[in-house]
Amino acid sequence: MHNDLKEVLFTEKQIADRVSEIAEKVTSTYQGKPLTIICLSNGAIVFAADLIRRIPIPLQLDTISVSSYRGTESTGEIKMNKGLKLSVKDRHVVIVDDILDTGLTLSKVSEEVLKSEPLSVQTCVLLNKPARRKLAIEADFSGFEIEDLFVVGYGLDYDEHYRNLPCIGVLKETIYSS
Repeated sequence: MHNDLKEVLFTEKQIADRVSEIAEKVTSTYQGKPLTIICLSNGAIVFAADLIRRIPIPLQLDTISVSSYRGTESTGEIKMNKGLKLSVKDRHVVIVDDILDTGLTLSKVSEEVLKSEPLSVQTCVLLNKPARRKLAIEADFSGFEIEDLFVVGYGLDYDEHYRNLPCIGVLKETIYSS
């Protein structure tokens, strides 16, 4: 699978170091507070798993399943496939996603979570791609800023492939242009 990459943007070590830094910030922000982490699946599962293992305070974990991509392009429609299972009423919530791209997904999910009356809602993303932003939204916790590139690995996919790469890279155009 590494042969399908044009370049590696972030190595496994770079990702691990940055996830640890984000976990420290989340820990200091929510120490002594009721915390629920909401992972957007499938893309953020790898990031969220590594992140919560580095947060040494009590927390709850839930997942929301959303979809908005077909191939390498966002459809612009956010489809909520599975909602919350846990109650977030009177809890602090951190929504964890793999990438902040157009902003449509994080905005929609944040609106949905706010309906459940949490104490607060913040967002955490591994990758921030401001060049494609359609809404004025920024993540409260962010890993790396990237240019307008289509990336895979560490949970990010191309048609459900490459999620299991330990690094994050750019696919060769021949992979998805044929």
